[in-house]
This record gives sequence, structure tokens and C-alpha cells, in this order.
Amino acid sequence: MRTIILKFGGASVASTQHFSKIADIIISQSAEARVVVVVSAMGDTTDQLLALARQVHPTPPLREQDMLLSVGERVSVALLAMALHLKGRSALSLTGSQSGIITSSEHSDAKILDVRPLRLLKALEAGNIVIVAGFQGVSREGEITTLGRGGSDTSAVALGVALAACNVIFYKDVEGIYSHDPKTNREATLFPHLSFAQALEIVEKGAKVLHPRCIRLAQKNSLPLHVLSFFDPEMHRHAGTKIGPDARTDGVSYVYEGEPIS
Repeated sequence: MRTIILKFGGASVASTQHFSKIADIIISQSAEARVVVVVSAMGDTTDQLLALARQVHPTPPLREQDMLLSVGERVSVALLAMALHLKGRSALSLTGSQSGIITSSEHSDAKILDVRPLRLLKALEAGNIVIVAGFQGVSREGEITTLGRGGSDTSAVALGVALAACNVIFYKDVEGIYSHDPKTNREATLFPHLSFAQALEIVEKGAKVLHPRCIRLAQKNSLPLHVLSFFDPEMHRHAGTKIGPDARTDGVSYVYEGEPIS
């Protein structure tokens, strides 16, 4: 059975009321594929945790800051697993380290070096929907790390590479990638398909739908991406934006953010 990665950002999990809707989307997608879900922290949780840290220490030690910030995504994965259980589906939440995301040692700005998803694969084979905390991993020294800007989207792509997923679907608060910000410009044009290079050019000019970091990682590994609206998951109005080739290239070496992984 094919595997897909679903990524839900902070706007999608802005309130507890959203978790039931997310669970319905996941259940629908799991009808014909094994599903791994990556989620961000709820709403402004990361900013709130940073503010909390600075109330105690004006320049918190980065190691301790990572320990604190990793809590945000752990809240999201646990709540989403509960929402799925309530709907009768078996789900298992995992932290970044439990999922096998191995990073460099730079606290607050770590790079993904490898993904060893042994526990994740066992959970999938047991019939679970697996929910992974984005934005975090573990260094080779066993320290909890966070990935910095674009971290959760990058987590999703890295897992897609490791699991040979068909694609990564990002659920956002817009219907895809536009020529301009659709929230401020009614004349903005939705792009139904973009190459990796085109998508990179757009986001590097300021579009915040995806971080360039995750697009580059997908490009290195020929992993297709798809941006959809969380508020219109049935694609009644638009089919979102598809990025990259239609399928992965056979025999491609796995390349994370450090040295190539063969």
C-alpha cells in the first residue's frame, strides 16, 4: 500500500475544535493509503513558550529552550491522536526523536542528517495512523533539538523521503500558492502546478505558504508536494497547487540536510 504524508500547520490546529475536522480529513485520506501525519504546535504556542522562557531568563540557554519548545508539538500530536481514537481509529503519537529524526547538534537551528523510522514503520504495519511532532528531532549525542524556521514542513518532507512516500500534502489556510498574497490582493492568481524551481522563486520572494528549506529537500529527492486548503479539503473550489514531478525518480539517493544518505 502506498504511503502519504499529511502536514497540518499551526493555523490548522489553532483550536481544539479543529482536531475533529483534521481527524475526518485523515480518515478520508487513509482509505487508500498508509498515513503519517506531521503537525505543528497550536496557533501561537511556540511564541508563547518563547515569551515564557524570557520571563525567566532574557537569553535562555538554547539547550533548555529546545526542551521547552518541543512541548508545543507534543501537545498537538497527543490531542490529534485522541480525536482519532474518539472516531474509532487506531492512532499513535510520536515525538521527533521517537520517529527517528536524527539531527545535527545546533540547538534551535538543527539540520536533519538522517531518518531512522523503525518504530514508525512498526506502528504503520500494526495498522495505526502515525502522528509525528514536527519541528524537532534528536542529535547523535541524544539531545532534543529543534529545527528552526520551516522546521515542521521540513520534518514532513524528510519523513516522506525516508518512507518513500508518494507525496506530501500540506494543509494551509490558503488554497494553494498564488502570484500574490490572496488575503490582501483579490487579483492574485492560483498556480495549479509549479516546478520545484518555480515554487522556490515564489517563496523566496516572500510568499509564506511553504518554507524554501522544505522545497529544496523535496527537490533533492524528487518528492512531489501538494498544497491544499484546510478549510476546503474536498477541493470543491480549487485543486490546490502541485509542486514537482508526478512521481519520484527510481533509484534516487536519499539526501537530507547534511551528507547524502544512500
